[in-house]
Amino acid sequence: MAGKTRTSRKKTKAKKQPIRPIRWLARWSLRALIVVWGLSMVWIATYAFVNPPVTIYMKQEENRLGGIKRQWADLEDIAPVMARSVVAAEDANFCSHWGFDMAAIRAAIEDGATRGASTISQQVVKNTFLWHGRNWLRKALETAMTPMVELVWTKRRIVEVYLNVAEFDEGVFGVEAAARHYFGVKAADLTPVQAARLAAILPSPKARSASKPAEFVRRRAATILDGAETIRRDGRAACFED
Repeated sequence: MAGKTRTSRKKTKAKKQPIRPIRWLARWSLRALIVVWGLSMVWIATYAFVNPPVTIYMKQEENRLGGIKRQWADLEDIAPVMARSVVAAEDANFCSHWGFDMAAIRAAIEDGATRGASTISQQVVKNTFLWHGRNWLRKALETAMTPMVELVWTKRRIVEVYLNVAEFDEGVFGVEAAARHYFGVKAADLTPVQAARLAAILPSPKARSASKPAEFVRRRAATILDGAETIRRDGRAACFED
């Protein structure tokens, strides 16, 4: 009988233990983060093999404009100089970093953050999985997801998706649609100059034209043309070339 009484008291004490809100919140926050991380990994892993059907920004533009131009092109069906041109223009050290170019970030900080330091990997995460706009939540998600993409995707796949989700004019997404829109050719038939001009209008395609380039675009395209050849010669394009 005494044993039952002691057991009953223990149960009563256990029931009366107060709920600690901070501990409870921390425990469930951790569980939520694990679930979100797991779902993100599944999403990212799926897109390593499945072409993204649409992005948030594409859908927004489609609703705003009433339609968009887009046609997927595998990397094998894109002129190799196009891939070299965007890498030379946006992320020359693409093959040697793990998603973040620390040298570029330090340089941007020294310049007072007046220029961007986003890698192609970061831009792919933003364009494919997230939304456009400057806010801390999007940047935090981009920072968390970029290493995950680098872990699961090949460099070649990152460049391929980048070329297919980047905006090249209002409502024109992907290099295949851009090549037809500006030059009336397939992405496979782009010349080095045309590829350089397409790369030169990034990341402000709505304010620049590849077919009717202003002086700034012409100068930038000339620099990109040289850069694309340079990274071909010195091996910095090896990670996404055949």
